[in-house]
Amino acid sequence: MRVCVVGCGAVGSLFAANLARLGDVEVWAYDLARDHVDAVNRHGLRLSGAEDVVGSVRATSDFADLPSCDFGIVATKAMHTEAAIEATAAAFTEGAVASVQNGVGNEETIARHAERVIRGTTFPAGRLVEPGHVRWEVKGDTTLGPFEPSPAPPEAIAILADACTRAGLPATAVPDARGPQWRKVIFNAATNPVGALTGLTHGRVCEDSALRRLVTGLVHEGKAVAAAQQIELDADPEELIDHAARPDVAYDHKASMLQDVEARRATEVDYLNGGIVRFGREHGVATPLNEAILALVKGLERSWA
Repeated sequence: MRVCVVGCGAVGSLFAANLARLGDVEVWAYDLARDHVDAVNRHGLRLSGAEDVVGSVRATSDFADLPSCDFGIVATKAMHTEAAIEATAAAFTEGAVASVQNGVGNEETIARHAERVIRGTTFPAGRLVEPGHVRWEVKGDTTLGPFEPSPAPPEAIAILADACTRAGLPATAVPDARGPQWRKVIFNAATNPVGALTGLTHGRVCEDSALRRLVTGLVHEGKAVAAAQQIELDADPEELIDHAARPDVAYDHKASMLQDVEARRATEVDYLNGGIVRFGREHGVATPLNEAILALVKGLERSWA
């Protein structure tokens, strides 16, 4: 089986390096960061932290180098989905493409370029330490299911889930992946921007009573928007938030949005809180807290100019 990870940042590297541990999986990675690509090709893709792994991955910044692949795993930031899948789509003519990205709207973008699409939600997290080296900070499960307008076959989804599980990234194939996806969207939209605006890790946000009340308010709006779409969450986001705040889980983890803010990079807020606001308007659900958070983060981004 041949898999190409599109976007080999922190999350993409977790999938690429772990899948490369399997004897029956050939792993390619496509990333525009040439120093990262060069380091991976010279020394392998290194993970440290939760586990120490060095995966033998074939990396490239030239989409023309990619062979035909059975699976694509898109792990770019949401704002880069269009460019990434447009460049690499030819590699997946006969395969299926999964999104393991944050936010909503990625599958719709992928489906404009690929016939068989997998709706994915993943919780493992990390950060890039240096080219070719990612710190694996948070373990977690992955859920894979069909993207309803352009679904991959159930048997293909099961094969990818099995490979991820065997590689040390527990994954479950489900018939309806919208509930897990929206649980994470709500989780991320309620916690990531609060951490990004305050500079606090997940655990420190949750131990501040005023911030925790704000998080709960954001969760309630997200749940109302999901309910308006008749999406049944697979678990309560509040429970996930409290679980992640434990010292042995993600207390000290800087969410990706905080990492972006510290580096003065564009954030994914348009696809998290912005997505909740957009779907809320479509279904007549008020989302004033998410609108306020969206405005604050976008204002912070503008201040860097």
